[in-house]
Order: sequence, then C-alpha cells, then structure tokens
Amino acid sequence: MPFEAILFDCDGVLVDSELITNRVLHAMLNESGWVLSEDDCMRIFIGKTVRSETARIEAQTGKPLSDAWMAEFYERRNVRLRAELVAVDGALDAVRQVHTQLRGNIAVASGADKPKVLMQLEKVGMLPYFGELVFSGHDLPRTKPWPDVYLAAAAAVGIAPQKCLVIEDSVPGLTAGVRAGSTVWGYCPRVSAHSTPEQLRAAGATFVFDNMADLPRLLAAANTAS
Repeated sequence: MPFEAILFDCDGVLVDSELITNRVLHAMLNESGWVLSEDDCMRIFIGKTVRSETARIEAQTGKPLSDAWMAEFYERRNVRLRAELVAVDGALDAVRQVHTQLRGNIAVASGADKPKVLMQLEKVGMLPYFGELVFSGHDLPRTKPWPDVYLAAAAAVGIAPQKCLVIEDSVPGLTAGVRAGSTVWGYCPRVSAHSTPEQLRAAGATFVFDNMADLPRLLAAANTAS
C-alpha cells in the first residue's frame, strides 16, 4: 500500500547529534568512575535512553544514577549541541520535500527527551515542518524499543501505523517501528554509521539507504509502485 505518512527518528536521522551527545556522556561516565572508550559508550547507549542502562551504570560506578547527575548531563549536552549541532546532510531539503509530497503528514518520534528534540529541530530549521507533531518516548509508558512513541505519532497524524513509513538508524528504533506495525527503512550513512546495513535488515528494515537527500525520490518511487 502507498505510504501516507513518514515518522522520523531524530538523532542520527535528521540531526548529526549522536557523536556530540556520546562524547559528553562518555566524559561524565569516566568522571564517575566507569572507565570505558568512546566506541564502547556509543555501542552500549546508541538508540537508548541513559536511564535504560541505570543498573549497568550504577554497577560500574558504584554510585546511584541521581536526578542531579542527569540534570548535569542534560545541561552539558545541550551546551555542546547548541554550539556544534548540524543537520544530517540532505535532511532539511528532504523534510521540506516529503512534507509537500505527503500534505504535511510527517512527524518526529524520538527516544530522546522532548526539550532536546525541539531544540535540535529548531536549530537546524526543521521545526516549522513538524509543528506540534514531535513526540518523545520519555513522555510515554515505554520508550524504544517498545512501539509506544511510534503509535502515538501515527495517532496524532491520523494515519494507521500500517500506512506509515518509519525512518530509523538504530536497532532499538527499528525494533520499535516494526512493533508498531509500520514499514521501516534503515538509514545507514557511508560515514559514521552506528549500525551496519546487515544489522538494520536483521532488525526488520525492509530497505536500507545511505543518503538522506534520496528520500523524496525513494518515497515517490515506492508510492508509484504501490
């Protein structure tokens, strides 16, 4: 069936934020006593919330993961994001085009906290295309890899999940989209990808692409074929 809406992940799909956030998290975990590499930090936390790994963090640091620690993480992270964040190559124009193609039926369904998502979208000029259709797993009973955030986004757009196309770059996110009943395409850039095409396909991606600028053309082709 043709796709009537697109539900985007944010980090790594629309904005190039994951390395920035990971460097802050890596530094703070090391300061707290968990000595691990940046690569290992990325591997453990990609596509997840920090709190989803609370037990592991507390076991490695010997300290509780407190609200004060999380507040400092958010503050330090946001300072870096405001200074360094850029859009994923081709993403702004892709969002603009698919917004027109789908008559505004696009939304963001992120596992990150909503203030971060809104700040990032505003900084790179994408927020006007999404408006109120920005959703965070933090605001729902369960976050990714559970489907709640994608189900909420689909309901708000008013399109059945089965008619929504999800764009994701991580295995937890892909799993969430599949569990929601949507078709999921994996975005896997040639540089700085955090999952391989094989991993994305194994998680349920029906198609994997490496250039966000291609999305409007790919969407048009898929809908024409349908």
